[in-house]
Amino acid sequence: MSFTSRLKKELFIKAQNLVPQHQLSRVVGKVAASENPVVKTAVIHAFKTKYGIDLSIAEQGNALKYKSFNDFFTRALKDGVRLVDENADSIVSPADGAISQIGKITAGEVFQAKGQSFSVEKLIGDPQLAQPFQEGEFATVYLSPRDYHRVHMPFTGTLTETLYVPGELFSVNQVTAENVPGLFARNERMVCLFDTELGRMAVVLVGAMIVAGIETVATGKVKPSGRIELQHHQLKLEKGAELGRFYLGSTAVILFEKDKIEWEQHFKAESVVVMGERMGHTV
Repeated sequence: MSFTSRLKKELFIKAQNLVPQHQLSRVVGKVAASENPVVKTAVIHAFKTKYGIDLSIAEQGNALKYKSFNDFFTRALKDGVRLVDENADSIVSPADGAISQIGKITAGEVFQAKGQSFSVEKLIGDPQLAQPFQEGEFATVYLSPRDYHRVHMPFTGTLTETLYVPGELFSVNQVTAENVPGLFARNERMVCLFDTELGRMAVVLVGAMIVAGIETVATGKVKPSGRIELQHHQLKLEKGAELGRFYLGSTAVILFEKDKIEWEQHFKAESVVVMGERMGHTV
């Protein structure tokens, strides 16, 4: 790596430590929620142009019909655009995106990037709730700005707890994953815990820089409180059902217990996935 490239990376990381992450996200959130025709049209057009958003697969293909940028960003897809693998033994991708990392949880640590990892206890935010996932399996799926931003169930289960964990709001791209220790266990997140026929499963929705909110079907849109908040539920969700959504992009981490599943061998870091695609299978 050249000196210039290293310098750019260092400046990028330092800048994220210096900017007021939460204040910036709140400002962006207000703009994203605005239903002012001039504001929302300008923002949607700029975003659509920059990221090459394909509205041909969206349920609403006319950008002018969305009531706000948030409405546009969390757009639904047309029926049949994403097919959920119907095999009873399949584990499917919870979202459109790219795999950041995938594999085993070793000695309680989840691999983040070269030289970086984080503990499953810190990710979950509660040692007791994290215990079933020790030595289990994980997959981290990164949702880029251009992706579909709803998160779905990787396997059928009953949602039993949601745990909101306050934290920082670093960007979650590859540069920060490689340079910010414990990134996904430091950022603000919503932990969703399930009982399944395989035992316990977790889907963790991780916030990021300028993410204006996280929403789940059980809690509605999360209002950051600065404290850990645990809620109990009894909500059964089928494989492929919508679990939540991001207001601006981020990452979903899925966890399973030890010796319950295996990932398909062709998946590795940077593999592109779409919601409903088979990523693994039960054992």
